[in-house]
Amino acid sequence: MVGLSPQVTNIAIILFMMQASKKVPFDNPDVLNGVRALYILSNVIIVGIYFYVKLQIDKKKDLTVLKYVEPAPMGSAEEPKPVVTTIHAYDQQQLRALFRSQLMGIGMMAVMHIYFKYTNPLLIQSIIPLKGALEGNLIKIHMFGKPAVGELKRPFKANAGLMGAMQGGEVKTDKKSIEQAEKSSRGGAKEE
Repeated sequence: MVGLSPQVTNIAIILFMMQASKKVPFDNPDVLNGVRALYILSNVIIVGIYFYVKLQIDKKKDLTVLKYVEPAPMGSAEEPKPVVTTIHAYDQQQLRALFRSQLMGIGMMAVMHIYFKYTNPLLIQSIIPLKGALEGNLIKIHMFGKPAVGELKRPFKANAGLMGAMQGGEVKTDKKSIEQAEKSSRGGAKEE
């Protein structure tokens, strides 16, 4: 599936796994425990990847200044706000968001499996989050050693689609947008 977007491959994996999970005898306790173990192993691997990336971020400790304009949340009357940070701080912030997202996924899966006794998603959720983790920008940079250029240039672009639109738009890095946001955030007063 080389050359296809991650969303297309995710849909293909989900459709395949949904069909495969119909053939899995989840009523057999050994099979069910094996699928649970696979899900737990997948999450342990993801957490291990994130900890490795954290070590790499802390080891590099890139203090290069990073300026960008964060878009206002969708539907709010707020102005876009300027952000001045370092690459190290930005990467740590992005990694915290990845950890939070992973924990939310585990929590939702726990509710679905323990409370609602729904077992089929265990199989799908053993693969999709691991695939997503390996396709993440921070992982590509800090684990696979890809240069931070193009799509991997910080600040990372918002995901296309519904979630990207809900965040309020694209992060701007051009000098004009940064200066305009800095000016409006100080109430129009220009520092000398």
